Amino acid sequence: MRTALLQMTSSDSPVENLGMVEKMLDEAVLGGAGFVLTPEVTNCLSASRRHQQAVLHHEEDDPTLAALQDAARRHGIWLLLGSLAVKTHDVDGRFANRQFLISPQGEITARYDKIHMFDVDVTPEETYRESDGYRPGDRAVVTDTPFGRVGMSICYDVRFGYLHRALAHAGAEILTVPAAFSHVTGAAHWHVLLRARAIETGCYVLAPAQTGRHLASVGACRQTYGHSLVVAPWGEVLVDAGINSGVSYVDLDMEKVAEARRRVPSLTHDRDFDGP
Repeated sequence: MRTALLQMTSSDSPVENLGMVEKMLDEAVLGGAGFVLTPEVTNCLSASRRHQQAVLHHEEDDPTLAALQDAARRHGIWLLLGSLAVKTHDVDGRFANRQFLISPQGEITARYDKIHMFDVDVTPEETYRESDGYRPGDRAVVTDTPFGRVGMSICYDVRFGYLHRALAHAGAEILTVPAAFSHVTGAAHWHVLLRARAIETGCYVLAPAQTGRHLASVGACRQTYGHSLVVAPWGEVLVDAGINSGVSYVDLDMEKVAEARRRVPSLTHDRDFDGP
């Protein structure tokens, strides 16, 4: 399956970001892609909860989601929206960080809400409290496509190997890890974490990323790491998109999944143990 990863520099304007995605989708389709992936928070990258309340929508009336469902249908492609920030009906008013897999018929075939919240103090100046604005999901998701079984995760989830191992045990052959990774933690950990998840599971890892300096009409600007990656089931980096926005391509060969798992069948070697 010819696959394209979109590396973006989203702003806090869903309208502007939608136009950017639609142009990049056109390019990806011209490049022969039948499966296209976008980064985390494709529609709005913002640290201002007040601004998000003003510009975000519930899933059922989200214009970005509706437009990209139409685009998938028009192009006849599988489209993974790495995530959209969407409103929920939770009483505390928190949003969901939600990934969508859309079929060539424009139908949503799977949804995943990010489980692990990025509540960290990277440096005294760079702190995040994702759970202040987003409520965590509580369900792991694996879904079938004609080209392989897809296990879904988002950004900070990559640090939790047990999630991805559970996805692989449930049949996943492809792991999606769209991200808006911190520039500091990305430089230190991004490549090794993604390679580890691929090696541990014998899966392809597809990680489209946000990159660069993200302009904000309200609140502080953010800097993300970029380097959208595709990692093969044996652990080789097949694609590294660097730091510029754009479209990257890879041809997925699912026999590589079976081959890696034959060579090191660690998914069959789990054992129960006591302690600590």
